[in-house]
Amino acid sequence: MRRVDVEDPKEVVRRGYDLLSEHYERAFGSETKYGSWIEELLGRLPEAGTVLDIGCGTGVPAARSLVTAGHRVTGVDISEVQIRRARELVPGADFVRADATTLEFSEESFDAVVCLYALIHIPVEEQPALLSRIASWLRPGGWFLATAGHRAWTGTDENWLGGGAAMWWSHADAATSRSWLVRAGLDVVHEEFVPEGDSVHVLFWARRPSG
Repeated sequence: MRRVDVEDPKEVVRRGYDLLSEHYERAFGSETKYGSWIEELLGRLPEAGTVLDIGCGTGVPAARSLVTAGHRVTGVDISEVQIRRARELVPGADFVRADATTLEFSEESFDAVVCLYALIHIPVEEQPALLSRIASWLRPGGWFLATAGHRAWTGTDENWLGGGAAMWWSHADAATSRSWLVRAGLDVVHEEFVPEGDSVHVLFWARRPSG
């Protein structure tokens, strides 16, 4: 992987997931990846809660597990292929193909927002504003479950997962991401390091204050 300036990084991300949707699924074991985090989230949600899944991919396992448990899920992804597959795999959820930074929802629309391995594909300079909007979409007491980068880095892998397509990432270090969550008005309840191959991510559990 190398650090590189990309003319349209979001297009690189969209095209990468369009081309490598099934390859990514096989490489990372989508059926079981982060399933324990979703199980924990299920225990924190009210009955028939509303959940926004940013970077939903194919809807497996997050959206599927949430729908199966009786929750109403809206999934968003920049990849048309991922969204098409999600609609086939999880017909009980609503899926939208969109750039997460352009989303518009009413304040206090969701009991939880999930953003797993998606924030790291958004230009770092756009992340603080998105996090502030996410905080506003949460109902009081609502949860934000997200992964972020462990160290600051922006760059590209020209042959991602050996699949013949490029992928692009952009993220701050963990302390900066934590400060953005706090600035957005969220309480960071828990964070942990998540090793993955040669890299490390950080898992955040943040909550909008009830009062």
